[in-house]
Amino acid sequence: MRLDKFLADHGFGTRSEAKKIISKGTVKVDGIIIKKADSKINESSVVSVDDVDIVYKKFVYYLMNKPAGYLSATKDNHQPVVLDLIKDYRKRLSIVGRLDKDTEGALLLTNDGKLHHYLLSPEKKVNKKYYAILDKALPENAKEILENPIEFKEFKTRGSMFEKIDYNSAYLTIWEGKYHQVKRMFEKIGCKVTYLKRVEFAGLNVDDLKTGEYRELTKDEIENITKYKNKNL
Repeated sequence: MRLDKFLADHGFGTRSEAKKIISKGTVKVDGIIIKKADSKINESSVVSVDDVDIVYKKFVYYLMNKPAGYLSATKDNHQPVVLDLIKDYRKRLSIVGRLDKDTEGALLLTNDGKLHHYLLSPEKKVNKKYYAILDKALPENAKEILENPIEFKEFKTRGSMFEKIDYNSAYLTIWEGKYHQVKRMFEKIGCKVTYLKRVEFAGLNVDDLKTGEYRELTKDEIENITKYKNKNL
């Protein structure tokens, strides 16, 4: 891998910006100052910038507590996107399981393309747990209706797990991820969602994150979530 690409992939701006950093003589490879951006390095090379070692990571995994008002997109010319909140992201970072602009909560971002693909596969049965506040009281048959398959024009749900919290709020866990699915499911029982937050995705929760904050997954969390790549479809 080229040195400038390595730096760009590890949060040091664009390739052009990485080249400028290298030309200043602040980058070392295995303790030796390198000023050539096209210098080759490998996974065992020790790269440092301003004498701070940069740990090589083939894949990165971020968990964000997405705020409302941000698009689940990598870029947009007119509206803020969730990547605007990531200060040290790598190129090719993608969003796994998008959330609506007005929806808050757990959002996974990674450059692990294989994991991205598998987590979005319905056959993997990845859980997505939501907290919803509704515009009116839940009907008595809410649990019965929502936990059984619901047929829409484009798809049919596999059922869900419903947990009533208050007269007009509940947790709803689903295993698909269709467009506006949770909102549309509550519409089936005559309720409109006024607030929606995904509190858990693939076993990851955002209890320790304030709105707008993000963190890297722990080693154990990475091991748990990458198990989906090894499940047979």
